[in-house]
Amino acid sequence: MATATTPDTLSVPARSPTRGAESVDGLSPRKLAAFIVMCFGMFMAILDIQIVSASLNEIQAGLSASADEIPWVQTSYLIAEVIAIPLSGYLSRALGTRMLFSAAAAGFTFASVMCGLSSSINSMILWRAVQGFIGGGMVPTVFAAAYIIFPGPRQKLVAPVVGLIATLAPTIGPTVGGYVTEALSWHWLFFINLVPGIVVSIATWLLIDFDKPDYSLLDRFDWTGLISMAGFLGALEYCLEEGPRKDWFDDNAIIVLAIVSGISAVVFFARALTAVNPIVDLWAFSNRNFALGSLFSFVLGIGLYGLTYLYPVYLAQVRGYNSLMIGDTMFISGMAMFMSAPIVGQLAQRFDPRFVLIGGFLFFALGTWQMTHITRDWDFYELLWPQIFRGVGLMAAIVPVTNTALGTLAPDRMKNASGLFNLTRNLGGAIGLATINTVLNNRTDLHIERLHESVNYASVAATERLAQLTQKFGGGVDGQLKALKQMSQMAHQQAVVMSFADVFWVLTVLFVALAAMGIVMKKPAPVAAGAGGH
Repeated sequence: MATATTPDTLSVPARSPTRGAESVDGLSPRKLAAFIVMCFGMFMAILDIQIVSASLNEIQAGLSASADEIPWVQTSYLIAEVIAIPLSGYLSRALGTRMLFSAAAAGFTFASVMCGLSSSINSMILWRAVQGFIGGGMVPTVFAAAYIIFPGPRQKLVAPVVGLIATLAPTIGPTVGGYVTEALSWHWLFFINLVPGIVVSIATWLLIDFDKPDYSLLDRFDWTGLISMAGFLGALEYCLEEGPRKDWFDDNAIIVLAIVSGISAVVFFARALTAVNPIVDLWAFSNRNFALGSLFSFVLGIGLYGLTYLYPVYLAQVRGYNSLMIGDTMFISGMAMFMSAPIVGQLAQRFDPRFVLIGGFLFFALGTWQMTHITRDWDFYELLWPQIFRGVGLMAAIVPVTNTALGTLAPDRMKNASGLFNLTRNLGGAIGLATINTVLNNRTDLHIERLHESVNYASVAATERLAQLTQKFGGGVDGQLKALKQMSQMAHQQAVVMSFADVFWVLTVLFVALAAMGIVMKKPAPVAAGAGGH
């Protein structure tokens, strides 16, 4: 097996362009403490993406919301966050990491409290949007800080930490949400941010000192770029979130917002490529490592958010689990990630990261392949190994992906690139969820149609089952009607389970294909110290 220093591998060279920022032995305790506190803030922001997912029924009841309104508790957060993530790089350069992060932590904490105090679905949606927008500014700032604070070889040590937080937080979100809702109430899903939020806000203001603001960027702020970016990403996120529920272009709102997203995208890309000080510097993608790492980050988003969504839906719809039971079951993936993080970090340093990356995607594929045999009786123990493979696969993939994307960029490009890198992961999750929901709906309809064709009076097994159920319900016309209703429900449930198996087949093929791509990848020549990584 090739080592990490082989020229044609995907590995990040030991000597990074950020090496000159500070000597390896010169890392101050203050900077280390600042980074640790920032990691807590990032964990808090990412956790809130999924913490409500297992408790939406309780929130719906508490706010007297309709079935169409309650998904906006998630959608409003995601739309606002996807706009803030690429903007964070510009704001971090203009305001400095200290001001941006401490203000974001304080604002996120305030918005969290207001979410917990909400008495109507409208106020909840508003404050979730505020929470998502402010929280979106914290996540890429930590990624950028990790590669600025930790120079040279230490970048490989910090990548597993950042990767673990970025993937563990949404994975255990349903678990934390289930326990909090069961033990206290859904209001505490948001109130738990109060104390850590205050601590992070104060500590980051006192500790962060590794960069300076450039207020002149605010005088040249590209408002056209911001508005077009918000229209492009916000409308796109809405279409991806609501499309599967509203049958895509059969809904007028989807059509209008798809047009808005398309027109805004044209304006945004034109501004980003021609403006003197664009909101987002897309030229970062000219760096081969960064472009390749962002592609894999996009696919990781599908695996991260797609499977975090699929498992709870199956457990709720098919198994009838409540939020606490879903949390207990989903906890396995988080434990697997936590336990495998230090091992993956060592493997990524000692061996060719291509093989670590390939192994991660193959672990993913193994877990999803096992899920293709799913039945309506699958429980905790049947889901145990697929979740372990998912957790290990996530960690094995994200560490080399993060190092590949950000490890060879010059410090002055790090903040902008970090926003783009995190955006690709979130867009991958959004597009993945939309695709998964569409496949689930279409395949469920197909399987129901096929089951209805086979379950008829010409089928001996069907007539025997109908007779048994009719007798169970007391016989007669009423008993037969109840039996027919139950058989219809059983057929629908079986169709749902079969559609889940189909989705897992699609994901298996995707992850195997990505693993195959890792075999043919080549690494550009190592970037010399101080180079810009263009």
